[in-house]
Amino acid sequence: MSSPVVLITGALTGIGRATAMAFAREKARVVVSGRHDDEGQKLAKELRNLGTEAEFVRTDVRHEEEVKTLVDKIIARFGRLDIAVNNAGTVGTPGSAADVTPESYQAIFDTNVLGVLLCMKYEIRAMLRQGKGSIVNISSSYGKVGGPTAAVYVGSKHAVEGITKSAAIELAGTGVRVNIVGPGPTETGMFNRFAQTKEKQGKFPRDTHSYQAHGNARRDCKCHRVHWV
Repeated sequence: MSSPVVLITGALTGIGRATAMAFAREKARVVVSGRHDDEGQKLAKELRNLGTEAEFVRTDVRHEEEVKTLVDKIIARFGRLDIAVNNAGTVGTPGSAADVTPESYQAIFDTNVLGVLLCMKYEIRAMLRQGKGSIVNISSSYGKVGGPTAAVYVGSKHAVEGITKSAAIELAGTGVRVNIVGPGPTETGMFNRFAQTKEKQGKFPRDTHSYQAHGNARRDCKCHRVHWV
């Protein structure tokens, strides 16, 4: 097969950006999506400067029509979609479970859960038509444990893990694989805003079997827990 076609959602910063750069260095054809045009076009240019084909498609994963258009544009441009990394996510504002509102719940679950489901819906359809493909959903160390002041975020990541495992079972034997990557604490803007202080950063969950050190998305794009199916 020629260079694979890779989609990364939430690709403009942090782990998504580092993932896009890593694929570009391997000469994959990369499509990045996010909600900000200027940053997206700038990233696509950086990726092309690495010697690969790259496109930016503005997409808000909370909206089904935008997700459908994203996948349609990929198929129209490249004729296939080989790998999809569903990375778009948000942590919301830390707070007690006693203070959760319908609005704060929706703000997190619409992106972290509905967004993953909508992306999977159209990625799976495209990959089934071509007979193979790989979907990787980005979870978190919090996909397995609980944590104070993060009830809604933690719940969203548990949901992503359950959705991913169920889809993997459903698609067994079709040539389409669905897997989870659960990064431990990784130095990104979103993580730093959520943790707020260095002291709090040190208290975030780590995988006891494979944790080595705080990750840095720009430096190493490493994860600490992977479920391969």
